[in-house]
Amino acid sequence: MNLRELVSALNDFASPSLAESWDNVGLLVEPSPPHTVNTLFLTNDLTEEVMEEAVQKKADLVLSYHPPIFTPLKRVTWKTWKERLVVRALENRIGIYSPHTAYDAIPHGVNSWLTKGLGTCTSVPLHPSTAPSSPTEGTHRVEFCADPEHLDAVLSKIKDIPEISCLTTLPARVEGEEQIRVSLNCSQKALLEVVALLSQNSLLYHKTEILLLQKPLLPATGMGRLCTLSEPVSLSDIIERVKGHLQLPHVRVAVGAGRTLDSPVKKAALCAGSGSSVLKGTEADLYLTGEMSHHDVLDAVANGISVILCEHSNTERGFLSELRDALAIHLQNKINIIVSEKDRDPLQVA
Repeated sequence: MNLRELVSALNDFASPSLAESWDNVGLLVEPSPPHTVNTLFLTNDLTEEVMEEAVQKKADLVLSYHPPIFTPLKRVTWKTWKERLVVRALENRIGIYSPHTAYDAIPHGVNSWLTKGLGTCTSVPLHPSTAPSSPTEGTHRVEFCADPEHLDAVLSKIKDIPEISCLTTLPARVEGEEQIRVSLNCSQKALLEVVALLSQNSLLYHKTEILLLQKPLLPATGMGRLCTLSEPVSLSDIIERVKGHLQLPHVRVAVGAGRTLDSPVKKAALCAGSGSSVLKGTEADLYLTGEMSHHDVLDAVANGISVILCEHSNTERGFLSELRDALAIHLQNKINIIVSEKDRDPLQVA
């Protein structure tokens, strides 16, 4: 497949617009066109060892779940390992694509795969995603009526306010008088300026309506998952299930206050990777994630919530095999897809 055709197909599989605003997703390194992709190479982390494997296996595009380029690079030299990744990729005509939190959000993504470690359950996103292609612009709609004689003066001031969109005017009759109905969309910040402007004229302000614009939620899409098990299971049994699913010899466990390893788990909140910000404040019997800060673990335990930590990438890497099969179907078996054998969590127990 042509690289651009493949990137378009990957974006259809999981839209980059679903990624978190702080993330860096999509095509990160592009060899000079035209570039044909015969082999797609999947990895959780693109390290130098993994890059060497990709070169040896003649990969044309590396799909690295974690973006190897996150903070901006000021130069591309041989000095740092991330710069060397870019050099090696371009020298060997290998593109780099990263989906990261877009794969966390989708219904068939990393977090949904992680729920399988709990056993039979139903799940919903902890933080649902909104439709990125919704036609509404701005967060609020403001509508008001103005006298035609004063309309131009009002509109000129409104147009000077940044983050105003969808500004329309229509004739209207209000209390028997000819008026102009003005409608506009604006951001939260612009709303304050619009209201301040209209409040200077009591007649305008009296006739003002403010509507909150909300984009529709996408079903089964978003960050984290809140899982309700079909039957309560002891914490110790959940631990064994998680270890089996992730193929780990051990995990770290903090038992919630007033709980024991025999205590039943009915509701579990989970988030692949580093889950503190996603899980915080969620009512559940258990938090399952890769890593959490010490103090966030203490908060959870104090609230009677047990915690299972599996190390960051251990909650993600196992998804790659499932991803390989899903992408093979999505791409109609047009290219060879392989999973890295060198990719591994950097932490081990000594």
